[in-house]
Amino acid sequence: MPALAQIAKGALALVMLAVLSLTASAQQTTAPAAAPAAPAAPPAPAAQAAAPGPPSSAAVAAADRILNDIGVKESIALMVPGMMAELETNVTRTRPEIKESLRATLKAIQPEFDKTAIETYDQAATLLATQMSEKELTDVAGFFDSPSGKKYIAVTPVFLQGLANITTPWRDKLSTDIVTRARQEMKKKGVDF
Repeated sequence: MPALAQIAKGALALVMLAVLSLTASAQQTTAPAAAPAAPAAPPAPAAQAAAPGPPSSAAVAAADRILNDIGVKESIALMVPGMMAELETNVTRTRPEIKESLRATLKAIQPEFDKTAIETYDQAATLLATQMSEKELTDVAGFFDSPSGKKYIAVTPVFLQGLANITTPWRDKLSTDIVTRARQEMKKKGVDF
């Protein structure tokens, strides 16, 4: 996969995690539109303090499917070899004579760090599984397995690149325009900056 596509897929993974988290958060804070019911007694203090239990294995499995589909698993897995390649490049720039020895060393220690990537990914899946119900996770995973979901995943890297092409120049212009306008308005107040 070309580097730009990997970056876009990684960005997609982060965007999707943010969207999933915001969606879950909004659902928790949005009251259901139900007919008014008789006032319920306030929950007992112990019930208010009780933390939700760990997510079910089915919820974690659905979260795993989602994170795999949106590229989080691949992004985390690529982190270790990417950082090792960066280290090799940086070190051998000034010490080219140790390139082969360093490469062999990095290859030998990579499994140790790949294990931490797996652990981190498992934590991410569990974290997502604590943010949404099992049904919600299954629904989202089902969407990504559907033809529309697969299409969405396929077009997202191209969309994100296009979005960057639109928003980067706008952001650059906005940055300059805000400073210019703020200076104009402050000058009217007798303040230069």
